[in-house]
Amino acid sequence: MSVETGDEFVSVGRISGIYGVKGWVKIFSYTRPRNNILNYSPWYLKRGKEWQPVELNAGRVHGGGIVAHLVGCDDRDAARELLKTEIAISREQLPALDEGYYWADLMGCQVMTQDGVDLGLVTDMLETGANDVVVASKKIAGSESEERLIPFILGDVIIAVDVAGKTITVDWDPEF
Repeated sequence: MSVETGDEFVSVGRISGIYGVKGWVKIFSYTRPRNNILNYSPWYLKRGKEWQPVELNAGRVHGGGIVAHLVGCDDRDAARELLKTEIAISREQLPALDEGYYWADLMGCQVMTQDGVDLGLVTDMLETGANDVVVASKKIAGSESEERLIPFILGDVIIAVDVAGKTITVDWDPEF
């Protein structure tokens, strides 16, 4: 069974390597803490343009990373075929929030200055040591695009986030 790509999935990691000879894989987790990815099952692996469900057979913290074994992935060759595969979960698997939003909710939001200048769409969020950063990308002439890195500092740089309206209002110089 496979499912078409859509907003019902939230990316939580990717398969980054092979571990051993029995089909185990190394996982780069986007969750915080990193081992929270092991709390979700099924996972959905992006194969082409579709998400395919897979059951997590076992997983654990190993050194500074995560290793996992997926049902049906029983040797090194099967694990190799999964390298660089994106891992998602169904949005319904996420715990409900009393307030706030998940980073995934910000993807595709229109970033606008207080004066109405369009800075682009949120294409990524970066975690840095000082503060998180919004990556806003905007198409310009031809096929070129311009990318801005905007500190995600609520109340200072980030003035308002409207997840339902898919907009983020910022106090940011459009020339920067």
